[in-house]
Amino acid sequence: MEKTSRYAVEIPEPPLSKLLFGDSRLGWLWFVARVYVGYQWLSAGWEKVTGSGWIGTGAGGPLKGFLAGAIAQQGGPHPNVASWYAWFLANIVASHAGIFANIVALGEVAAGAGLILGAFTGIAAFAGAFMNLNYLFAGAVSTNPILLAIELFLILAWRNAGWLGLDRWLLPWLGVPWKPGRVFAANNPSA
Repeated sequence: MEKTSRYAVEIPEPPLSKLLFGDSRLGWLWFVARVYVGYQWLSAGWEKVTGSGWIGTGAGGPLKGFLAGAIAQQGGPHPNVASWYAWFLANIVASHAGIFANIVALGEVAAGAGLILGAFTGIAAFAGAFMNLNYLFAGAVSTNPILLAIELFLILAWRNAGWLGLDRWLLPWLGVPWKPGRVFAANNPSA
């Protein structure tokens, strides 16, 4: 008999969802998706890190050009950029373009490396999805919708998306917020 309380009912996971998002036998599927998206982020970030205008004291020039293009898309009868986001870009991001350029370049590299290595896959996929959403809000369609869709599935499959990667060892070792792994359980006898 299922255990229920007066306030919560646990709804069992559907078999297809359990297979796709919780079964390590499909780790190969998520490996392919992970490496594809990771390569996209790593190559884009690496180009920024090794190029000019994204890292260091003179950073921000290319980002300001991107921002100007995004802000220009807020007008007209069918704007590509919402006015609230254009305001954010003009007043917050453009004012600190150097800092944001560093964050973008290093964030792309970190998300790509995390996905390719399968290390903290759910977090890396969330970071990638967050960046894709920002690019979409800025009117840059390109491959962003495709990458975002794959990243959303990787977030759902976080338990086994890194099975063919470092998460296979990291997650049992570190654990998750609701269940400490070996490293934290050893230091906390009550866990």
